[in-house]
Amino acid sequence: MREQLSHINEEGQASMVDVSGKKPTLRRAVARAEFTAKESTIDALLKGELPKGEALAVARVAGIQGAKQCGTLIPLCHPLPIEHVEVEFNRSAPDTITIESSAVVTGKTGIEMEALTAVTIAALTLWDMTKAIDSSLAIKEVVLLKKSKEELLINP
Repeated sequence: MREQLSHINEEGQASMVDVSGKKPTLRRAVARAEFTAKESTIDALLKGELPKGEALAVARVAGIQGAKQCGTLIPLCHPLPIEHVEVEFNRSAPDTITIESSAVVTGKTGIEMEALTAVTIAALTLWDMTKAIDSSLAIKEVVLLKKSKEELLINP
């Protein structure tokens, strides 16, 4: 079982992966989530006319903050010195906002959990800010679109 699950030690217990022997690399990840609501709710959200205020601005900051807190929220994630997080919103259908996040770190472990956390927290924030006017809300398709790592020419 240890060979299959990196977060399980030889005794079968949950354990943080030891990355101390890895070389730092430049790592990037991109994630996406879809937030669906009534078309009228999406219209109000995009116009900034929600009772709770500017939902996109608040959700963007919440997503960035979520990425920064990933190591605290998910017990076996390593806290990372995140270098950049971006959260963007796009109306992809009359009833859908697509949320995309990209995250970058120079480190010994990946940053995909931070990108996934960013889109999820941003979507939850949109839910919180629209729930008073719409009971049809949904968060769908939280996915990792890509992750990459590049060897560094010099060691940081």
